[in-house]
Amino acid sequence: MNGLLTARGLERRFRSGDVGWLDVLRGVDLELERGVVVAVAGASGSGKSTLLHLLGALDRPTAGEIVLDGVSYGSLGSDALAELRARRLGFVFQYHHLLREFSALENVMMPLRIGGSDAATARARAAETLAAVGLGDRMSHRPAALSGGEQQRCAVARALVHEPALVLADEPTGNLDQGNAVVVADVLFRLARERQAAVVLVTHNRQLAQRADRILLLEDGRLRPVAGVEALP
Repeated sequence: MNGLLTARGLERRFRSGDVGWLDVLRGVDLELERGVVVAVAGASGSGKSTLLHLLGALDRPTAGEIVLDGVSYGSLGSDALAELRARRLGFVFQYHHLLREFSALENVMMPLRIGGSDAATARARAAETLAAVGLGDRMSHRPAALSGGEQQRCAVARALVHEPALVLADEPTGNLDQGNAVVVADVLFRLARERQAAVVLVTHNRQLAQRADRILLLEDGRLRPVAGVEALP
């Protein structure tokens, strides 16, 4: 196994005015390998986004540990976690969150510039990645001049341009029609596997989940594997 990430005993509880404490995650274990796509399914409110926030170092667990390439998140302070997010993680959301005043090329350059790359290097790598997602002739366009599918492909390029170890995708095709959803999924899966990034994909889309290497169901605060989408509730 080409191990990348290990999560053990993840718990996350939130204070609730009605019930005192709400246990969202109750002991989640997860192993990820490079180049593997894992789909996480579950009912609304089951904690899928909470899990992504923990894996993405956007929140800290109430209990448990996450280790990425031998580095425990719990050993890192706020500045080191921010650097880890900038250099080692990529994020794709349901809505692209592109900056509308910048071109597609400039949007994709940003993770590299934040990570310390010079402008020429960032520009070249961003152009190469945009070409890889089929937007080589749309690089100078601002988001408003791109279709919904093109905007999301641009977001995928931005998430993968700095070659992160782990990509976290929260309903990345949820705002697209079926045709564009297939195209965006093709781009995400191909680039991630080519660049040996692990992907954790939260989705309600059964066709998308079926294309993952593994399908996990988050239920009652815990993850369990399922044999296929036909086993999902």
